[in-house]
Amino acid sequence: MDWYVFNGLRTLTADWQSRAARLALPWGYLVVSIGVTVVFLLGLNSLNTSRGMTPFHEWMLSLFLTFFVTKIFFIIILSLGDLGRFLYAIVHNLSAERKPGEPYFPARRKFISELAILIAAIPFTSFFYAMFRGKYDYKVHRHTLYFDDLPEAFDGFTITQLSDIHSGSFDNVEAMQRGIDLVKAQKSDLFVFTGDLVNNAAWEIEQYIDRFSQIKAPFGQFSILGNHDYGDYIQWESEQAKKDNLDKLKRHHAELGYRLLLDENVNLEKDGQQISLIGVQNWGKGFIQIGDLDKALKGVDDGAFKVLLSHDPTHWEEKVRYHKTDIHLTLSGHTHGAQFGVETAGFRWSPVQYRYLDWAGLVKQNNRHLYVNRGFGFLAFSGRLGIWPEITVIELKKKRA
Repeated sequence: MDWYVFNGLRTLTADWQSRAARLALPWGYLVVSIGVTVVFLLGLNSLNTSRGMTPFHEWMLSLFLTFFVTKIFFIIILSLGDLGRFLYAIVHNLSAERKPGEPYFPARRKFISELAILIAAIPFTSFFYAMFRGKYDYKVHRHTLYFDDLPEAFDGFTITQLSDIHSGSFDNVEAMQRGIDLVKAQKSDLFVFTGDLVNNAAWEIEQYIDRFSQIKAPFGQFSILGNHDYGDYIQWESEQAKKDNLDKLKRHHAELGYRLLLDENVNLEKDGQQISLIGVQNWGKGFIQIGDLDKALKGVDDGAFKVLLSHDPTHWEEKVRYHKTDIHLTLSGHTHGAQFGVETAGFRWSPVQYRYLDWAGLVKQNNRHLYVNRGFGFLAFSGRLGIWPEITVIELKKKRA
């Protein structure tokens, strides 16, 4: 691939007057591209299975993907030009017009290389924007939901939701703090966090506890665990070490000021009326299935207005929406919207939609609502493009006759 791109760049620079410039672009590209690939492979070799990916490994993966995708775009355009040359050569060489000694294949046209580099510049610049700006370009998504049976006292009640902080991936603390400040500025009645506080280990959040603990709400801060919080994606020296890590992470939730809900519920009271907040451990199709919804619902009145925190939206798809108990609103995360996609007023696409039925935003079925948060942090690819990091604000309203 690199050699093919290299030759395309040589065509582009063939008529440049400066010999140094003619050599600098193609050879400079070749050195940088091969260098990125080598560093990426060395980075993979240095990956510690007891620690997982660090920001360094995520950056190396991201740079490798940037060059790889850019090369693909360049090669597609260049190969279309070469296909045209090939077809022309077949027709021309079989015709009587071919002169003796004439080359079998016409030379590459500079225009094709110019077009290839112009098209390839789109993913190249987009990926770099995603890595340097996009992953901290926090967006507030506001939704007002209406319910017939919402207690009168909770009419206008607001909930701010974060999900998928993935604290082990942050590489710009000040940019991250801007997101926290934006959460605080919402001044919602309730704050909830729907899982994946870390990538793998409890120590990842420790340097940020004083920052995320700044988030306060009058009715409290509540949280649940996500699939990454259990430490299943790295190797531990023993099962006891893995258990100790999870216990430490649970203590960190308390240090953050979050009430961690482990298949349990609490009642939120306002002016003598109540709603039930329910939290389950992770349950996901194809992932960890620990959460016990029936256990979490114990003691909850059937007629109560219910808000469920469940990390993986497949739990709603497989269990919650069909459950005998009417759960009014489920708040999830997990998908990140793949951190890449297109969202416009009339069109939404992300590669994650081929894995998840409900991957971002609001879903309603049989008067039961699901909201899938796009995630506050990022994982593996150190960037976001089109699917920006999200702060969700939901306002509960009583539907009037």
